[in-house]
Amino acid sequence: MSAKKTMTLNLTDAEMSVLEQMAVAKDLTKTGVLRQALKLYQLIDTRIASGEKVFVENALTKEKAELAIL
Repeated sequence: MSAKKTMTLNLTDAEMSVLEQMAVAKDLTKTGVLRQALKLYQLIDTRIASGEKVFVENALTKEKAELAIL
């Protein structure tokens, strides 16, 4: 395993609230949520950089919307 490094992250109250809610919902630590988010962002960014499009689909209506990364 690679050596771990520490960083400080300043979040607004609203951002911290979202992070805490996701951690509870996913039964993860806040660090675990951020690690998953980073992996997901990397996956999406890699696909978009290679020219692919990423979509989300409504399970009921099958309506699709393209995911836009700002």
